[in-house]
Amino acid sequence: MQRRALFTLLSGAVAWPMVVKAQQKRIRVIGVLGPNPKVFESLNLEQDLTELGWLHGRDLRLVFKWSYGSNEALQRLAAELVELPAHVIFAAGDHAVIAAQRATATIPIVAVTDDMVGSKLVHSMARPGGNTTGISILASELDMKRLELLHELVPQIKRIGVLADPTTIATGPQLAAAARALDLQLVTVEAGNSDAVAGALGELTTPGIGAVNVLASPILDDARDLIVERLNASRVPAIFQWPESAEAGGLAGYGPRLTRVIYAAMEMVDALLRGGRPAEIPIRQPTRFELAVNLKTAKVVGLAVPESLLARADKVIE
Repeated sequence: MQRRALFTLLSGAVAWPMVVKAQQKRIRVIGVLGPNPKVFESLNLEQDLTELGWLHGRDLRLVFKWSYGSNEALQRLAAELVELPAHVIFAAGDHAVIAAQRATATIPIVAVTDDMVGSKLVHSMARPGGNTTGISILASELDMKRLELLHELVPQIKRIGVLADPTTIATGPQLAAAARALDLQLVTVEAGNSDAVAGALGELTTPGIGAVNVLASPILDDARDLIVERLNASRVPAIFQWPESAEAGGLAGYGPRLTRVIYAAMEMVDALLRGGRPAEIPIRQPTRFELAVNLKTAKVVGLAVPESLLARADKVIE
């Protein structure tokens, strides 16, 4: 009996590493690449993937690679994800997607960026081709709509600042045309990395600029807390890319809800993990856009929000 028990014990000892190895083989690695960790602090990719049937630690592992507001480091970080290797790379922003595409032509990439076709990241909306699919969030197109909403918020203001990231799709001509139609004068200040944001805010909080349109940008998203703090302290009304920005203290935000965009991206990651081909998964676009207005911030900046705009808001923070 003792010899039989010993044999069973030894057999188990031999079999256990094989079981562990088999389990490890089943774990998929999802690489997350982007310039802005702060934006993702309020999100839960693990929970999204759990709802889709993937348990973190059992079925998959998330590996985050952040460049902390710099586009220059993204190529090295993308190469690190390929070296792992990642089974799927989730890339946020044009520069992260380009870095991932340069690093691999075989690992599937799910992108969330402004305009997938316009940036030439994919061949077409219906059939992306290559190893990339994802979501076009229409961010730059909505920059003009946000200018119109900001004008409604502060109709008496004629000189409006624009905080822009020069590394994203340029919307200067379209914004200039929209400003002329609204009889507005724009003052554009650029910040192409996180270090430049503070200086740009210094220019935008000088006397004579009555409000600020913070344009769509992963880098500006990463600096959201600083932007909100400085503009509110200077009593400058501002509108942001995401409705969540108003919930975080900004005056107003207009666009698709970020949490829904990210969940949709995780649905695409799920499809790829289950054998889908990125070349054949159509690019998706948001279909719902929300206006959020923060009345507490309105009091801070000394603004009475027009009732007509409050009636159209999807969310009012009081």
